[in-house]
Amino acid sequence: MPVLTARALLLDMDGTLVDSDAVVERIWRRWAEAHGLDGDEVMKVVHGRQGHASMAVLLPSRPERLNHADNARMLAEETADMDGVVPVPGAPEFLASLRGVPHALVTSADVPLSTARMAAAGLPLPGVRVTAESVGASKPDPEGFLKGAAELGIAPADCVVFEDSGAGIAAGRAAGMRVVGVGPRAAAHGPDVVVRDLRQVRVETVGPDVRLHVA
Repeated sequence: MPVLTARALLLDMDGTLVDSDAVVERIWRRWAEAHGLDGDEVMKVVHGRQGHASMAVLLPSRPERLNHADNARMLAEETADMDGVVPVPGAPEFLASLRGVPHALVTSADVPLSTARMAAAGLPLPGVRVTAESVGASKPDPEGFLKGAAELGIAPADCVVFEDSGAGIAAGRAAGMRVVGVGPRAAAHGPDVVVRDLRQVRVETVGPDVRLHVA
């Protein structure tokens, strides 16, 4: 079993702690249809990024103000739609095992959406949270993970990121951190290790160190 040693953990939300794919698919496929785009191709882009950043990739000539307007509307729709939002298998036990371990949520969702989804999944919110409002650049930019490390007072090299998306894994790597890829999307994007879900991760604390045993 691989063992990763760290001082802090930085956790993505959607696809990593919370399975929100049903909602994301519903809302983004509607948006794709309204803009004459192929839904399957759109879904390859949107995971991990803030909505307006995904739109900029998909419609590069579109004015930024329209992307931000769509993003605000879609965030409100997502916050109101919790149908099918469930914890990723093993997430409740994994978060419970982090008591006393420095960790932060680093998500492209805003505060209302992240609060609603974690509650819908029955998961506690970490005390340190970096959300869309906290950063100037979306994943794959490393700003969110670097900010999370700074708020915890831990050097980036001593942090391990948990992520499911290509954009998130790229952000973790750009921050100089090791990455545990969670779920089927992760394997194609070169994380240090991949797990099917969080049931494959066991957390052990040894002094100030956190040892992650990956089955």
